[in-house]
Amino acid sequence: MKQLLLTILSFFLSLATQAQSGGSVFKFLELPFSSHASALGGDNVSIIEDDITMAVHNPALLSCVTDKTLNLNYMSYIDGVGVGSAAFSRTLGERSTWAVTAQYVNYGNFKETNAEDVELGTFSAKDMAFTGIYSYDLSDYWSGGLSTKMIYSTYEKYSSFAIGVDLGLNYYNENSGYSASIVARNLGGQIKAFDEVRENLPFDLLVGISKQLAHAPFRLSVTMHNLTNWDSSSSSSDAEKKDKFSKVLFNHFILGLDFLPTKTTYISLGYNCKRASDMKIDQVSGWSGMALGAGIQIKRLKIGTSYAKFHPSSSSLLFNFAITL
Repeated sequence: MKQLLLTILSFFLSLATQAQSGGSVFKFLELPFSSHASALGGDNVSIIEDDITMAVHNPALLSCVTDKTLNLNYMSYIDGVGVGSAAFSRTLGERSTWAVTAQYVNYGNFKETNAEDVELGTFSAKDMAFTGIYSYDLSDYWSGGLSTKMIYSTYEKYSSFAIGVDLGLNYYNENSGYSASIVARNLGGQIKAFDEVRENLPFDLLVGISKQLAHAPFRLSVTMHNLTNWDSSSSSSDAEKKDKFSKVLFNHFILGLDFLPTKTTYISLGYNCKRASDMKIDQVSGWSGMALGAGIQIKRLKIGTSYAKFHPSSSSLLFNFAITL
C-alpha cells in the first residue's frame, strides 16, 4: 500500500512540472459546483462530508457520499448568467462509488452587428460539461478518485469539444478530524478547437487540508491552488522581487472556516486571496474574495446556499438541493 501511495504522489508531482496552467478555454470549469465549497472561498478539496457536490471538486471525496443521492443546483452568476447542474451517485460494494454529473451555463442572447454597427440579428453562447466520477477506498485512511468529463461550448457559429480528467487523493483520520488532499484538475485537451489553434484546458493543481477542532464546533480549511503557476515577474530591485513574490504566494491561498453547531448544520465563511487581488479597483477590493454560506440536513433532504463576491459590483448566489432516494 505504501508503494502504491508513493507512486500516486510521484505522478501528481510529475503533473506539476509538466502541465501548463491557466488555459484560455472552458474557464467555466473553474466555477464552484458546491455551495459549501463556494462559501469556503470558492474551492475546497478536503472537507469530509456526505455531500456529492464536493466530489466534483475532488473525486476522491465521493467515497463519503450515501448511495442513491440525487442533487440539483442553480447558480446566479454575474450579470444574469445562469448556471444549472445536477448529480447522482451509487455505491458499488464496500469500497467503490460512482456518480454522473451535468453542468450547463447559459450566457443569454447577444446582438450581432457588422463593422458599420448595423444590427444583423442575435446569437447565443452556452457551455456544457458531462462528467463520470469513480472513487475507491484504498485503505481505512486513504481514498482515490477519477473524473472524466466531456466538455462542449458553442459561441455563435464557433464551437469546441474537449475531454478532461481530474485525479484526486485524500487522507482522512476520523479520530483526529484531520483531512488532506491533492487534486490535479482539467488534464486533457480539445478534440475540436474553436478555430485552427488548439488551446489548453484550465489545468490546476490543488492541495488542501481541513482540521476539525477537538473541543470546539469549528473546522478550519486551507486550500492552495494554481500550484503550477508561480510567475512573480522580474523587478528592478531585490526588495521589489521579495514583495512581489510575497503577493504571489499569498494569492495561492483560499481560507475557510466552518461553524458546526449540530451534526446536521453548518455556517461557513471563506476568503479567496487571488480573487480579492484580481478584482481590486483603485486598490479597493470591495469585499471581492469574501464568501459565506450555510447548510442544513432535514432527514433525507439537504439544502445548502452560498453568497460570494466575484466582482466589486456583482454578487453570486449558489443553491444546492440533495435527497437520498
